[in-house]
Amino acid sequence: MTFKKSLKSLISTCAVTAALTVPVMQSAQAGDEFMLAHAYPTDHIFHLTSTTFTDQLAKQGSEMQIDYHPGGDLGDWASIFEQSMDGVIPMSMTFAASEFDPRLDLSWLGYVVDNWDDARKVYGPNGKMTNVYNEILGDLDLVVLGTIPTGFGSVAIRKGVDRVPTNFPEDTKGIQMRVPPVPIGIERFNNWGFTAVPMPFSELYTGLQLGTVDGRAFGPSVEIWQMRDVLSAYILTRDYFEHAFWVVNKSWLEDLPADEREKLLAAADVTLNKVWDEAQAIDEGFLNQVREAGIKVVELNPEQLAKAKTILYKNEWPFMEEIVGTEIMTMMRDIAGIN
Repeated sequence: MTFKKSLKSLISTCAVTAALTVPVMQSAQAGDEFMLAHAYPTDHIFHLTSTTFTDQLAKQGSEMQIDYHPGGDLGDWASIFEQSMDGVIPMSMTFAASEFDPRLDLSWLGYVVDNWDDARKVYGPNGKMTNVYNEILGDLDLVVLGTIPTGFGSVAIRKGVDRVPTNFPEDTKGIQMRVPPVPIGIERFNNWGFTAVPMPFSELYTGLQLGTVDGRAFGPSVEIWQMRDVLSAYILTRDYFEHAFWVVNKSWLEDLPADEREKLLAAADVTLNKVWDEAQAIDEGFLNQVREAGIKVVELNPEQLAKAKTILYKNEWPFMEEIVGTEIMTMMRDIAGIN
């Protein structure tokens, strides 16, 4: 383990020590309370998932109580992911943090699906990717209960920038585009001709506000609406289907009494199906609110979209194959229909 990672672990652990001391002691003695945390506000689909799960767990007759922490009060999503690996936060909703396993970048892979029906078959409850993700996450002492859809991610431009790129790479030179600090994000937007700027999500709004970056990538409609006062245009590249991981610490789950574990899994199954049933309407609702907020929403025409896809299939997919191996990428090509 590097010094940087050790320091990060120490900081994240110290940050929540006071909040965790009592719940951990109670859990160790009675197993009747556990923490569920995520880094997003209560208008995010994570909150709907969390409250639905809380209700469903009670309906299953579980004796466990949930200590719920939304809004990032226990850290950003990467920190929460790490704390779930360590068992500090037994359950969380977070995105893939490839700093802990580079194979997790698979969740960001571009243009695997391009419509909601296919997204549910691939990423939804009992979808094609569940076993793949669990094989990876198992090495981190995590189990994925399922994935939570947040919609198709696209590109947004901040106010004060008079360019709206739709032809890649012809329109993109010199545009500083914020990407998540993951290798595949840098790879994608450099391939598209942007200058990719890795930046934590916690710094993104300020970066847009101050002009540190010209735009943001990997943005589903809910996040565009949340940042509407600093954005002017939203280009619907739909370059990947954003889905988060709903994870539990594997050791913690296996240590639960069998009846409580079954109730938890049953409640999660009902919750996931409900969330996927409602997710598309939620995503489209936020897109309408983005338009109503005065942000220019731009669709790529078929030729522009085809070119954008071709660039990623030619460059990003081989890059990903070097990380996850040929077997997984052959499966991904079959799913995407690009063989």
